Amino acid sequence: MSHFHFLQPYWLLALPPLLALAVWLARRRGRDGPWPRLLDGELLSSLRLSEGGAGRSPWLLIGLIWTLAVLALAGPTWQRQITPAYRSPGAWIVTLELSPSMDATDVPPSRIAQARFAIDDLLSAAHDARVGLVAFAGDAYTVAPLTSDAATVRNLAQPLAPSLMPESGDRLAPALEDAAGLLQAERGRDRQVIVLTDGMTDPAQALVTAQELHRRGIAVNIVGVGTSNGAPEPDGNGGFVRNASGQVVLSRLDTGLLRQLATAGGGLYVPLDALPRLIADLQHAGSREMSASVAAQHVKVASWLNDGVWLLPPLLLLATLLARRGWI
Repeated sequence: MSHFHFLQPYWLLALPPLLALAVWLARRRGRDGPWPRLLDGELLSSLRLSEGGAGRSPWLLIGLIWTLAVLALAGPTWQRQITPAYRSPGAWIVTLELSPSMDATDVPPSRIAQARFAIDDLLSAAHDARVGLVAFAGDAYTVAPLTSDAATVRNLAQPLAPSLMPESGDRLAPALEDAAGLLQAERGRDRQVIVLTDGMTDPAQALVTAQELHRRGIAVNIVGVGTSNGAPEPDGNGGFVRNASGQVVLSRLDTGLLRQLATAGGGLYVPLDALPRLIADLQHAGSREMSASVAAQHVKVASWLNDGVWLLPPLLLLATLLARRGWI
C-alpha cells in the first residue's frame, strides 16, 4: 500500500461540500419550521403524514453513499499493469468477390458461404494486425476500413452475398485499387491484400494493378474459391447463365490465371482447402516485421489500475437502502 494514491484527486474537493450538505439537510429535516409557534402541539402532530419514520434519518446513509461515490471517481490505485509497448504493424485487407458465380455450389454449401468461413479464419489469425474488408462485383466497395476491431469486421462480413451488390460483374482491378488506398497510410512493411475469388473479367487490368501494388510494397495474395470442374453459374434470378446455344454455363476455377495474378502481386496463391498455408505465411511475414524491431519488443509500459471499481458494489447495495419506506 506504499504506492496508494488517487488517479483523479481533484474529485476529493467535492467531498467536504457534499458532507456539509448532508449535515445541513439532516438538521433541517429534523425541524418543524415555524409551525410549532402557530399551531397547537396536538393539532400539529395530527397533521403530520406519518410518525413511522421518526428517529430514522437517511442522511447518514446518504453521506456515506456520497463519500463512496467521490472516492470511486477519484480513482484509488495501488498496483500497476505491465503491457508491451510494441504492437505488430501488420495491415491486412480482405477482398471478397460477390459476383453471382459465388453462389455456385461446387464447394458446398456454396462458394460464398465457404468464403465467409475463410474470412473468419483469417480474422482469427490476424491477432495484432489491423484488418479491413473490401467487396467487389461490377464495382468495388469498402465494407470496413482498417481497424484493430476484428470482431466488427467479422460481423460485417457475415451477411455479405452477391444479391446485395447493386451491380453484377467481376472486376478485380477496382477492388485492388481500393485496398491500396486503405493501406496507403500504413508505414509498416507487412501490408497484405488477401483476395477471395473464383475468377475475374478484367484479368489484364488486374495483373497491371497487382504489379503496381507489389512495387509499392503491398503483397497481393489469392485464395481460389471453387473447383476446376466447376458448377452451373447462377444468374441471380433463380436460374443459371446460358450461352448462345442455350446450354448452361459452368463457372470453373482458372488456377493458372490466379497463380499468375498472385505472382504479379508478390504474394501467394492457395486453393480454399490450403488456406492454413496462406495464414502461416502471413503470420510469418508479421514475425519478420517484428524481428526487425527486436529492441522495441522488450519495451514495457506500466500503467496504474483504477481500483475505484471495487467501490461500486457496496455503493449500489447501500443505495438500495434508500428505497425503504419513510426514509425519503
